[in-house]
Amino acid sequence: MKALKNELVYFATALMFFTRIPVPFKIPYSSDIMNRSQKYFSWVGLVVGVINAVILYLSFQLFGLEIAIVLMMASSVLLTGAFHEDGFTDVCDSFGGGYGKEKILTIMKDSRVGAYGAIGIVLLLALKFFSIQVLGHINLLETLSVIVLAHSSSRFISGTMIYTHQYVTDIDASKSKPLANKPLDRTSLMVGFLSVIIPLIIIQDWRLIPALGFAYIGKIYLGWYFKKHIGGYTGDCLGTVQQVCEVLFYLGTIIVWKFI
Repeated sequence: MKALKNELVYFATALMFFTRIPVPFKIPYSSDIMNRSQKYFSWVGLVVGVINAVILYLSFQLFGLEIAIVLMMASSVLLTGAFHEDGFTDVCDSFGGGYGKEKILTIMKDSRVGAYGAIGIVLLLALKFFSIQVLGHINLLETLSVIVLAHSSSRFISGTMIYTHQYVTDIDASKSKPLANKPLDRTSLMVGFLSVIIPLIIIQDWRLIPALGFAYIGKIYLGWYFKKHIGGYTGDCLGTVQQVCEVLFYLGTIIVWKFI
């Protein structure tokens, strides 16, 4: 019973950290709980993906595909507080305008959005909109499942950075966000992986496996790039990996739907 309660606390911690969904009970917080909650990061993506898919489907019935996609994207930002998008803009600004680890990390902590961040997020959201639009015109119902899988898989892939790369300590620890930065055992990793496997089994479109591989290539490249310039990753880097891998999964799905 205690073990189940602990797991509920870990999931609630992940849910509160990555979304604005209210949790109807008070939960304790510690760095250990934050680290242990990482097994549920991709499950939070599954929740967000399901909500987005429902909003897209209902909005489509009223307004058509294009408006439905915009409403879905807007609801996603409200649901998550633009958590990952904020990390993406910070990374664009810091790596675009900074030179050297110290300068990059200094810019990354600046709350202001510069030219690189603004241009980057506009291009990212445009890619997300048009890729979902193309998928919707091909097969709307299956696109709903793709959206769910995109959210869970991109968060799982982003979480693997904790296992494959080194966390870079913030130059100003007083301003650092709480972050799960210690890898767990393989069992916990598999718990997160189930949030990818289960939707894939339900969809039963095995062509999506190469699309997942296409998204993971994005993580490999970004991991190499971050390691080269700052020696590892930060929380903003994880948000960037999630956003980029989500878009790459949509693009990969377009490719396999057209040619496989």
